[in-house]
Amino acid sequence: MFSVFALGVAIWALATLLRLPLRMTLGFLAGLWAVVVLINLTLPPGAALREATGGDARPWLVLAGVLALVLGYRAGLARLRRRATPVAAAAGAPGKAPPFSEAELNRYARHIILREVGGPGQRRLKEARVLVIGAGGLGAPVLMYLAAAGVGTLGVVDDDIVESPNLQRQIIHTDARIGMPKVFSAQEQVNALNPFITFRPYHRRLTEADAETLFAEYDLILDGTDNFDTRYMVNRVAAKLGKPLIAAAITQWEGQIGLYDPARGGACFECLFPTRPAAGLAPSCAEAGVIGPLPGVLGAMMALEAIKALTGAGEGLRGQLLIYDALYAESRKIATHPRPGCAACAGVSQAKSAV
Repeated sequence: MFSVFALGVAIWALATLLRLPLRMTLGFLAGLWAVVVLINLTLPPGAALREATGGDARPWLVLAGVLALVLGYRAGLARLRRRATPVAAAAGAPGKAPPFSEAELNRYARHIILREVGGPGQRRLKEARVLVIGAGGLGAPVLMYLAAAGVGTLGVVDDDIVESPNLQRQIIHTDARIGMPKVFSAQEQVNALNPFITFRPYHRRLTEADAETLFAEYDLILDGTDNFDTRYMVNRVAAKLGKPLIAAAITQWEGQIGLYDPARGGACFECLFPTRPAAGLAPSCAEAGVIGPLPGVLGAMMALEAIKALTGAGEGLRGQLLIYDALYAESRKIATHPRPGCAACAGVSQAKSAV
């Protein structure tokens, strides 16, 4: 067996001296290994040549398996590094800045090594524009997670100010910022969390006229408001402009979330809820109360669904409504479908089916 290793070292040394390509050298070594295995499989036990090459094929097969694992690991690692390398830098295009700085590559490394996101997905996040309606219980975790994830442009609309009762659940705000408009309080926190993104605060009450102009600037709309007038209006405008809408709602111990996208075959919010509930049947958090971490759970789900929608990872909630019961740790999903004659999205759905 020693003679086989000596021959292998000699082949490697000669190939290095002659500056042969690595693939050719490995080919010679693989040929030597194949001859040795063949000798041990075909010659009878006790044959001099078989004894000189170890007398058994199994150690050589194990050695080949170990080497295959090592080479496979190295190849996989190299592939991940290539995915993380900025496209522009790899191409060496003169005068064209890479999509990510070294600091951003380090910041988003845990995303980039995910097969479902990778460098292309992280670049889509950086180029994305997401508008969040409401900087309260749901908007707080949404803004923080989307900012941390590297969504390039984040907008938020809210006309409210930070109040003491908000701080039980709206974790983007602080006691020192009581009395400050929520959008500017959120801006301070987001800028401190990730200075590489653009944050656009809109301190105003959202009207239907403003919504059309504003929504047109964004790729994805997230609704975390707590009143039905705004929910129906946001849904109508998003459906009219063909913008996907992720909306969630919470009360007491329960929450729900869905992706409403009639332009791509899904239902809209009004398909599911054509009429608003009677007074008292769906009280606000101020009226009915809400457990503090619940908006964090649903808000994190909203951020996750937004990342999936922007990167194309996994399966989203288009055509599904997820209902979460925090008190009993239960969740369930309900299939949803466009409703014929829906006042908000029927025209959008018909236009899509006619194409």
